[in-house]
Amino acid sequence: MPLTPQSESWSAVQTEGFLAPETPADGRAVLPLLPEERPPGFEWRTGIKAVLDLGSTKATCLIGRALSNGSLQVLGWGWRRSEGINSGAIIDTRRVEAVIRATVGDAEKQAGRRIDELVLNLSCGNPQSYHIDTEMMIGGREVTLDDVRDLLDDARYRAFHEDRRLVHTLPLGFNVDETPAVPNPCGHQCNHLLGKFHLIDANTSALRTLSTVLHRADLRLSGLVSSPFASGLAVLDHDERDLGVTVVEMGAGTTSLAVFSHGRLLYTAQLRVGGHHITRDIASALSVHTDTAEWLKTMHGAAQPVSDDDHHIIPLPAGQGTGMTRLPRSKLVSIIAPRIEETLEMTRHALESANLGRLTEGRVVLTGGASLLNDLGPVAARIFGRQVRLGQPRGIHNLPENSTISAGFSTAAGLLAWSAGAEDAFCLPEENTVSRGPMKRLVNLIRRHV
Repeated sequence: MPLTPQSESWSAVQTEGFLAPETPADGRAVLPLLPEERPPGFEWRTGIKAVLDLGSTKATCLIGRALSNGSLQVLGWGWRRSEGINSGAIIDTRRVEAVIRATVGDAEKQAGRRIDELVLNLSCGNPQSYHIDTEMMIGGREVTLDDVRDLLDDARYRAFHEDRRLVHTLPLGFNVDETPAVPNPCGHQCNHLLGKFHLIDANTSALRTLSTVLHRADLRLSGLVSSPFASGLAVLDHDERDLGVTVVEMGAGTTSLAVFSHGRLLYTAQLRVGGHHITRDIASALSVHTDTAEWLKTMHGAAQPVSDDDHHIIPLPAGQGTGMTRLPRSKLVSIIAPRIEETLEMTRHALESANLGRLTEGRVVLTGGASLLNDLGPVAARIFGRQVRLGQPRGIHNLPENSTISAGFSTAAGLLAWSAGAEDAFCLPEENTVSRGPMKRLVNLIRRHV
């Protein structure tokens, strides 16, 4: 149908399944942007999936599935106070086992089914993130999937260290002769092929301990996912992951970050400081119980002072043994603000140390339980020098709590997304990689390095 100008402003009409802007008042012709043939988002797998987010102060198990409308549905959840973990590291295996049994048991009761394997978040073992480039001569023929797997195997070979175990080997793109940033080189004809890979590994002993604890809880580990990576899957949309964004996952025991660009995960880092350190600062400074300090932080805390803080008086619970019955909010904020600024400064330094240049200059998305602190956004925007927003899980139903505090379940929601099929958007098909057999991969590696 013909488009006619109606005003100086732009408007839109529905045309053949996409939005086409109307002709502006000055009569200029406008070429509309055609829609993508395949809508952005993940392609889900069928079946029931189980995941466990094992944090320093909270353990969350989700049992769920993907729906035909593109969203995720939680069928059962368990949420318990975590014990035996400090800054992401297991320090008491028996207490961690008990927490896992109780948390998974709660989820099983709600879902009405037993589970024997699950996907877990990676926060122990001092995770490290780095890039490796590998290359091979093709000789003018067509690139095959076996060639791509050879490059991936080569990257894993170069990364091997007996004290570290690879958790992720993620293709970032390929250079096909002089053509860079090819997402899938299969079908191209070239002489030279170069693959760029992002690898994340962790301490082998820590991962063995984790696997042993799960085994004692009658569970099998079916996969590990970097915690900030999982959070990014839950709180970001397709455009953000494509245009460039940094996710800062602020947990109780750790603060971690993940950089996304061009639909890929480029970098992760983890700091052993989090919201629980703020709680301990409050408890120490005011000589109150840890639970009281957590209540003060959650209900009355803020990341920066405001003008009426001196007049905002907080009544303290009885039985603290401090002699104080009331506390000016300004005193509480003066304890919290320095730790928040220190944490964000450390995070900014970790981001700058990635040496990714302009790829780290996009928006920052804060998520995790510690990101719910009042007035955190403005402080983060000042320290990072860019736009900041609070990230909450998208497209998932029946999380343990309402949307106002759902940021505390971002990692668990992202783990469920990974299990339900998001993995396929970032990794080579694992079943095909395995089918090649270890002997063939070993022969290829020897041929390329001897």
